[in-house]
Amino acid sequence: MKYKIIALSLACLSIFGWGCDNYLDINEDPDVLRDIPEAKVVLPATEINLANQLMGWDFGFAGGFWSEYWTQAYSASQFKFLCEYQETDFGYAYSGLTAGVLEDCKRMKTISLANNNTGVYYAAEALSIFTWQIMTDVWGDIPYFEALKGDEGIVSPKFDKGSDIYADLLARVDALIALNVSEATLPASYDFIYGGDLDQWKLFANSLKLKLMMRLSETSAYNNAAVVSFIESSEFIKNNAGISGSTWSDKQEGKRHPMREFEEGSAKYLSTNVVASKNFLDYLEVNADPRLDVLFEKTGGYHLGAFFGDFASKEDSDVNGTLDEDEDYSQAVFSATQDLVIMSIWEVNFYVAEAYARAGNNPNAKIYYDKAVNASLAQHGGLASDIITTGYATWVDGTVEQGIKQIAMQKWVANANYQHIESFLERNRTKYPAVNTIDIRKDRAFANTNFPLGDLTLAVEGRGKTNAKLPASPIYPKEVMTRNENAPAQKQDLLEKVWWNKKAE
Repeated sequence: MKYKIIALSLACLSIFGWGCDNYLDINEDPDVLRDIPEAKVVLPATEINLANQLMGWDFGFAGGFWSEYWTQAYSASQFKFLCEYQETDFGYAYSGLTAGVLEDCKRMKTISLANNNTGVYYAAEALSIFTWQIMTDVWGDIPYFEALKGDEGIVSPKFDKGSDIYADLLARVDALIALNVSEATLPASYDFIYGGDLDQWKLFANSLKLKLMMRLSETSAYNNAAVVSFIESSEFIKNNAGISGSTWSDKQEGKRHPMREFEEGSAKYLSTNVVASKNFLDYLEVNADPRLDVLFEKTGGYHLGAFFGDFASKEDSDVNGTLDEDEDYSQAVFSATQDLVIMSIWEVNFYVAEAYARAGNNPNAKIYYDKAVNASLAQHGGLASDIITTGYATWVDGTVEQGIKQIAMQKWVANANYQHIESFLERNRTKYPAVNTIDIRKDRAFANTNFPLGDLTLAVEGRGKTNAKLPASPIYPKEVMTRNENAPAQKQDLLEKVWWNKKAE
């Protein structure tokens, strides 16, 4: 199965005197480090690897299912385990991020420091901080302070508390922001994200700090006044950080967007296994959201979503004469030039809007909320902005909690097809969309007629496994548990919350 996307060949573009064979050696044998002529040659593959992981096999599919954008098709079974809330470890992502992205960031930093190459160091450190945040956000307590030190003889690094990791990441991002790059350079041909523009990398670092700060919103470490002060003294990204869709060569294996890669050939993971979840599709359709027709394809001349995790139904839930398993459900669409997003401008503007909403400053909250929604609409081809002027997404002044909900709901929509794991994490933080415990199996016809619009529901085939709760985090990868003598006890299920996941449902 094509669990891993091989796109390293893209990194060989414009790398003079350094062949692809050498490049692949770097990722197989750390001893090749001494033969790398310059740190910049590692950067392209690191950027692509990170972006691929964020929308790859583990994070792309699981994030899509657990955010209830998608559900398992009735006619296949590849992702039943996600809908059944079976223990899953996201092992491919863990390995790709640690042995791949983080190890390569470490190599780049080591070489660039030795060569006084501040530009490459800056990008590598920014990507390292970003990746470590994703790691601890997803798995919780992980090896951090002793990690990546096999060359120093540390083969079983101790696990560190998520709160301690966050404290260090915040210190690191502050040091990065303070770093002077006015005389530094970063060759454009080696940087897929910002084309060597270090001014944009500085904005990325500011945005990364904001993201770190906002993730703590439900903890005692959060200080909204400090967040607002930082916002008002800083600038943030004005362009998405990621891999442009123009990078892909859709007819060449290994050079496509990861979701296109999973669909091509005989695999057909999307068209065979993935259909629209009623939770998400109905929310868009009932509210006349123009993004619906970009995100999903009508397969029967109309849009239709299935109950989440209800792939075993033998009933006719909508009483239209067609069994649930025989309906033509809408399918996910990924274009040949789909951007692969690491950090988005809508994400950052939603964070700013939330900070102002928490401060009771509704006028400013609205300004940045509108910017965020418009950024999402622009990402989908410049769709009309009626939904925020006269439509369902129009900002409404209200309580702090009402503001947070408005923002979170539109972030859920904006992240679809772009930032699935981010949606899962943000839902854990804000608890929006809310979860409705309606028992769909008990009366599917009633559930269809009285469906809780805008809520998540418990997977029909999984609610018993988690005692009517949504997943909070994956278990630890088997390889980590068996190879690390300092590994903690394995998680018993998907319900263990990371340290900042404090808000009640």
